[in-house]
Amino acid sequence: MNTFLNYLFVAALFALVLAPVALGLARERRIDRQLREAERGRRAAGPPETRSAAQPVTAERRPYLRSWARV
Repeated sequence: MNTFLNYLFVAALFALVLAPVALGLARERRIDRQLREAERGRRAAGPPETRSAAQPVTAERRPYLRSWARV
């Protein structure tokens, strides 16, 4: 009976250690599947229209007037 309990304890310990690994792998597979589906949807829709795309915002860099170096 002690041998059976020892094997049961070792199996439970392995299950406890490997459970986070199995959950992480399942999560990664789900994310990969979602990314593949999104990529397929993007390819089916075609490239975005460049004329209707927003123009990039250009910001001018202004010097900081109250700098410690300009006292």
